[in-house]
This record gives sequence, structure tokens and C-alpha cells, in this order.
Amino acid sequence: MRSSLRHLRVHVPGATRSRATRRELLGLAALGVLATGARPARSADSRLVYAAHISLAPTWFDPAETPGIVTPFMLLYALHDGLVKPMPGNPAAPCLAESYSASADGLSHSFVLRPGTIFHNGAPVTAEDVKFSFERYRGNAAGFIKEQVAAVETPDPRRVVFHLHRPWPDFLTYYSSVTGAGWIVPKKYVESVGEDGFKKEPIGAGPYKFVSFTPGIELVMEAFDGYWRKVPTVKKLVWKVIQEETTRLAALKRGEVDLAYSIRGELAEELQRTPGLELKPVLINSPFWIYFADQWDPKSPWHDARVRKAATLALDREGINQALTLGHSLLTGSIVPKDFDYYWQPPTIPHDPAAARRLLAEAGFRGGFDAGEYFCDSSYANLGEAALGSLAEVGIRMKMRAIERAAFTKGYSEKKYRNLIQGGSGAFGNAATRMETFVAKGGAYVYGSYPDIDELFAQQTAETDRAKRTAILHRMQQLVHERTVYAPLWQLAFLNGQGPRVDESAFGLISGHPYSAPYEDVRLKGGA
Repeated sequence: MRSSLRHLRVHVPGATRSRATRRELLGLAALGVLATGARPARSADSRLVYAAHISLAPTWFDPAETPGIVTPFMLLYALHDGLVKPMPGNPAAPCLAESYSASADGLSHSFVLRPGTIFHNGAPVTAEDVKFSFERYRGNAAGFIKEQVAAVETPDPRRVVFHLHRPWPDFLTYYSSVTGAGWIVPKKYVESVGEDGFKKEPIGAGPYKFVSFTPGIELVMEAFDGYWRKVPTVKKLVWKVIQEETTRLAALKRGEVDLAYSIRGELAEELQRTPGLELKPVLINSPFWIYFADQWDPKSPWHDARVRKAATLALDREGINQALTLGHSLLTGSIVPKDFDYYWQPPTIPHDPAAARRLLAEAGFRGGFDAGEYFCDSSYANLGEAALGSLAEVGIRMKMRAIERAAFTKGYSEKKYRNLIQGGSGAFGNAATRMETFVAKGGAYVYGSYPDIDELFAQQTAETDRAKRTAILHRMQQLVHERTVYAPLWQLAFLNGQGPRVDESAFGLISGHPYSAPYEDVRLKGGA
């Protein structure tokens, strides 16, 4: 397994991409495609260019469609702003709201808007925009959060009050960061241009305003001089879509981009050796896992807990971690990030192929079996190939279906996939929010559930005693582990490349967040 993983370290993600061997990389260098060092940057200007590892989608311009993964926040932090949102040192910092308070009985939550805040078109941010944005929200957990809210009142243009049916300890967590419901869009503008018009030319209240979008090519934004927190010093942000990992690194070396997302394996090692470039690893709130989507189907091999356990024991997590993220990722054995509130640490899952084969034999699959398709986000196809290599060693044979991220996420949430799904989420939240989205009945990515776990989830939602709530959520996570609902892979360390023009990339400023943020804190050298 180790030798095959070593080869995967230079694999370019994508369903139809071929491997790039070390010899091929040297050949590219000889042709000048990969430079041996970072070339002098283009003439100094106040523009910063990102190499995006995924194809950007207009759905991510709109907070109302936030899908329960972190990807949209790569753009939301530039275009939009929330009443409160995660910021450096504060997971719920007042932003468009200057203050927040909850009533003693927990039944009402009040926000006072910051005076003078405006949208990109100059319109003031008002309480009506806040109410409209909440009511319009249709993304992850929309039904769940709206079921808790009895009414939204706007006593005056700067005050908003959310009244709940019952005390709910996670209101602010869901409103500020787990969903996009608290990220504010201009009511009058959306109503005037319509839903499709808003995606074509979005207007927000964030530090950057939309300039242009060429699908599959690039997105351009420029600094908004009216942003309340500070005017960005970088006057233009450009995201270039470069899905090939080798091409992202080449562009960084040539000075065509300043920051490159997701540079892994041998390419990350190459980046570290390149003068003028820096590898910027960030451990993020993004566990990855294999989901046994058919475990509730009595006709499926995955219905047998022994088969699920065998797959879990087959995975060489440490080898995959070293091969792809140079050992920076964290092997927690959980689908909940380690630093989240109410996290329960499961026992270590060993890499034990012999035990996996014994379990398969006990379940009637002595020679293994053909397990169908393995669905994954194409930008993590190399992780999928490594996992499939581990499964194949114990006789679980599968074919990969790697799908571009926006389409993959849509299909995952619409319950279109079967067999195994490689999932992951870097969304903000706590253990309860992860249970709601990925475990409990009705969750955005839940294909089936267990009644006792669902009952525990309902109990913790209304529990205001922290110790009791902790015990309930720990028990839920324990049951998910014992029943092998998921096969955890890792908590991802997101490896990025930084070029010589960058003074502050803003990687890691917001705890657990994978991308640059806040964008108004990004700086180029020389103050540009």
C-alpha cells in the first residue's frame, strides 16, 4: 500500500485525469511549464490573484443557498456580510449588528444594526433586509431553523427581534455561521432583478463588490470603499479557476497567481523547495468520511455492520495522510471537528486488513465483492483513489465516480447516490449542528437514520443544561461510532501555496476556516 500511496502523492485530482509521475514533472520543468523557482512577479499592482482548486458556481454568490459545506464562504466573506459571523478570535463577532442580546428566558434574540452600513449600491442596510434575508433563506437546515422561530419583528429600521417557540441554545450558532440565514442581502434589489438576476450580478454589503464572472475561467471583484470595518488595501481580487494541481503550482511559480489553494503530496514538497514560495498548511474544521448510503437497505452488503466495520479497518489513514497532506491532517476517527463544542473522542481506529478480511468472510464475502460505484468530489479524487486502494486490498472492489463539486454536493443532498459516498464538510458549528446535517432524520445529507439517535437529537435540541446536553451529544456520537454509520478518514489539513508578493494571506486568521478571511485583512508587500 505504501508504494501505491507514494505514487498518489503526485496524482492530479479528477475523474478522467491521469497520474503525473516524478519523471513527467521533471519533463514539464525542462519545457519551462514548471519553473525551478518562483519567477519575478508581474509588475507591482494592487491586484491579488487566487488559483481556485474548484470550478466556481453562481449558487455560491447567494447566501440563501448555503449548502452546509464551507466552500461558499470562500466568496461570501468577500461579497457579503452577516449580522454576526466568525471573525478572528470570535466565532460570533458583531458585524452588521453592533450588538446582540438574548432574553433571560431564551425566547427572544435581539440585534441592533450598526449605523451607517450600506450595500454596494449605496442603499442602507435595514431591519427589513434582515427579515427578508431570513425568510428568503432556503439552504442547509432552512426548515430546521425556521421551525424554531415563531416570528421576526422589526420595531424600527435598526432593530430586529427573533421570537422562538421554545428556548434553543444553538440559535446564534445556526444563524451566524452554520447557515447563510444571517448573511444579509438587499431586499429591494433582489425583488427588482429577481432570483436569477441576483446571481448574475450580486450585490452585498461585504468588503468587495462583484465585477465580472466568466464560468470556468475567473471571477473578479473590486474593493468597496464604503465597507464599515475598513477599506481593503488590495483593490482587486481575482479567482482563476485552475483545477489541475500541477498547473496551479506552475502558475504560482511563474507569478501568474499569488495564492494557490490545495497543493498536496509531492507537489507540496516541490513547493517547499522553491525559493520565494511558502507552503501554508491550515488544519480546518473539515473531517472527511466514507458514508455507507445503503446501510438501511436489507438487500445491500452494507446493511451488515461487519462489512462496514471491515471497510473501516481496511483504510490506511496514516499512509494516506503522509502521502497527500505530508502528515498535517488529524486522524480523529470522527465526523465532528476536534475543536467543536460537545466533541466526543472515539477510540482509535486501527489499520487492520487481516481483521477486515475475517469480518468479510464472517459476513459471507470470503473472496470480497464488487461493491459498485464510489462517489466523490473531483477535487478530492486522489483521496478517493487512496481509499479505494485500501478497500481493494481486502477484496472490496469499486469504481470511482468523481463529480465537480457543485454538482456533487447537489446530488449528495438530493439523495441520488448509492453504495459509498466520500463526503466532508468544513462548515462552522458544533457537534449538534453536525449531527443535524449528517446523522439525524431530515438532515441535508442523511439517507437514513436510527430512531434512538433521532430521539436523542430531539432531546438535546431543547436541553439548556450544558452538562446534560453534553452527555446526550456524546452518546449520539458514540452510537454513530459503534454502528459504523460512517468510516472516518481524517480532519483535513488544507495545504496552500503563497507567492512572494503576499504580506498577509489571512490563512488561519479565523479558526478552522480554510480560505483567506477576512479579505479586508489581506495585504500585499509594500502596502499595496
